Amino acid sequence: MMGGGQQQLQQLSQELQALDEEIESLEGEVSDLNDEKDEIDEAVEAIETLETGSTVQVPLGGDAYLRAEVQDIDEIVVSLGASYAAEQEQGTAIETLRRKQDALDEEIASIRGQIEELEEESDEIEEQAMQAQQQMQQQQMQQMQQMQGEGGDGDDE
Repeated sequence: MMGGGQQQLQQLSQELQALDEEIESLEGEVSDLNDEKDEIDEAVEAIETLETGSTVQVPLGGDAYLRAEVQDIDEIVVSLGASYAAEQEQGTAIETLRRKQDALDEEIASIRGQIEELEEESDEIEEQAMQAQQQMQQQQMQQMQQMQGEGGDGDDE
């Protein structure tokens, strides 16, 4: 009888652990998407403040930079996704980047919705685990009382 309760608790505990890992993974995705949004903010700020003739530091990779002069602020190459990029003038480039941010916001909202659902599921499983544990404790108490009861009869004589 007791074995069943123990097994149920173990199963619920494994389900909780799986949900926790999934939630953690989704929270990591949200964090990465927020980082991407911050990078877009930095790009927009640079595009807004730079002008033709400005000197900029161009990253070459491996933490190496090169000073360069902006030849034409209205020739900004913006990635459009799926390995495509387009040359755009200042205002259009900013609009394109802001649209990317909106898409990221939608993705973040969607993932946060998934996280909420998983957290609700997790709360329900915790509730089930608590109930299972209480039932097991009650059964143990009853068994102990029965054993004491049997022993008590023998002592009366």
